[in-house]
This record gives sequence, C-alpha cells and structure tokens, in this order.
Amino acid sequence: MSPRLSKIVTRTGDDGTTGLGDGTRVPKDSARIEAMGAVDELNSALGVLLAQPPPGAAATPSAAAADAARSTAATPHVATTPAHAATPATAKTREWLLEIQQRLFDLGGELAVPGQSILDDASVARLERQIAQLNAQLPPLKEFVLPGGGAAAAACHLARAICRRAERRCWALARAAGTAGTATARTAGRVTAVRPAPAKASAVSLRYLNRLSDFLFVLARIYARATGSGEELWRHERGGPRG
Repeated sequence: MSPRLSKIVTRTGDDGTTGLGDGTRVPKDSARIEAMGAVDELNSALGVLLAQPPPGAAATPSAAAADAARSTAATPHVATTPAHAATPATAKTREWLLEIQQRLFDLGGELAVPGQSILDDASVARLERQIAQLNAQLPPLKEFVLPGGGAAAAACHLARAICRRAERRCWALARAAGTAGTATARTAGRVTAVRPAPAKASAVSLRYLNRLSDFLFVLARIYARATGSGEELWRHERGGPRG
C-alpha cells in the first residue's frame, strides 16, 4: 500500500482554501471545514482522555485519597465512592473509546467527501447500548454536575463540551442548504470555480454526535466515582460566595 501522506507541506492552502476528498477546494472558514475541524478537535480530546490513567487501575486507595473521601462523606453536595473502585464498566471503556475514535474518523471522511455516508444506524445503536450499560451503575441525579471529578472525568467533560460544539457545527452545515461557499477544482495547476459546495451532514452523523455527548457525560460520572473523587453537584441555593 502506498503512503496516503507522502507530502505534508503543500502550500496549496496559503490562499485560504483547502481541498476536499472529491478534489474540490473550499474556503477554510466554510461551514464544512468548521464541522470537520470540530470533529477533529473532538477526536483529539478523546486521545487526551485515553492518555489518562484508567480509573480502577489501582487496587488500593492511597492514604490521601482515603482521607479525602472521609472528609467529603458528610458533605451532601459531593457524591463519593471508595477511591479507585473497580466497576464492571470501566474495564471496557478504553475499547469503546478507541472504537469511537475510529467512527469519528469515518465521520471526518463523510464530511470531506460531500454526499458520502459512512456512519450507520448500528453505530448509533451501539452507543445507546453502552450508555444504558453505564447508566445502570449510577444513582439518579438530583442536581447538575460540575465538570471535574478527577483527571479522567474532567477530560470526559471537556470532550463532551467539544462534542456539543461539533454537533452544532454539523447542524450549521446541514442547514446551510448549499451556501457553504464556492467549490473549486484544481486541474493542471489551474483553479476553476465549478459549483457551490454542497452543505450537508447526514442525519445519522447528527444523531451519533448527540448520543456521543450523552455517552461522555455518563462516562464522566462513572470515572468520577471509580476514582473516589466524587461528583461536585451544583448548589443553586448556596446563598452567596463563601469565605
């Protein structure tokens, strides 16, 4: 197999345009490229999440973690579990996240070739099953959760927020109705405008991103409890700043 990226520096984008998979060129700030960039950023955020120590890896909580758990046990707005508590779900989450990264590359491929569809309903259904499996291990929420809960949980929350942005960018593309700028073709060194770039994101990809943000929220809760950091809940009746 020949290498896909034989040349990294091309200088073809110095004019503010970039090439799509079908050979056309569009402005770098077009709705399609904004959507592709947000999906790429989301995938990179999942890479950061995967680089975190997996919750449940340590069998014995440290003395500091145990002291922290005891000190917060009496605080009603912090939900805790024993530090590094292993759960049935955390063993599979790395495998699931790697699979999601693959699907996000598929989504990037969809966006790079207008009219192409790669994600399918089975991908959405798989996420829904995983969400149900994770959520079954969690107590019901009575308040909003503040982003945090340890390094892995915080990385989940950040990825979730980026996922929501990627979803918004894809919806903007879906609603642009063919007004995402002028597509151009490069032939024999010449650039020729050929048609308006089709502005469309598949319905399946929009559902997938919507489910993925739910998945990352539930996973953040799992990780926060598995590490013993607990979930800091929003105290909407807290009065005023303390101290």
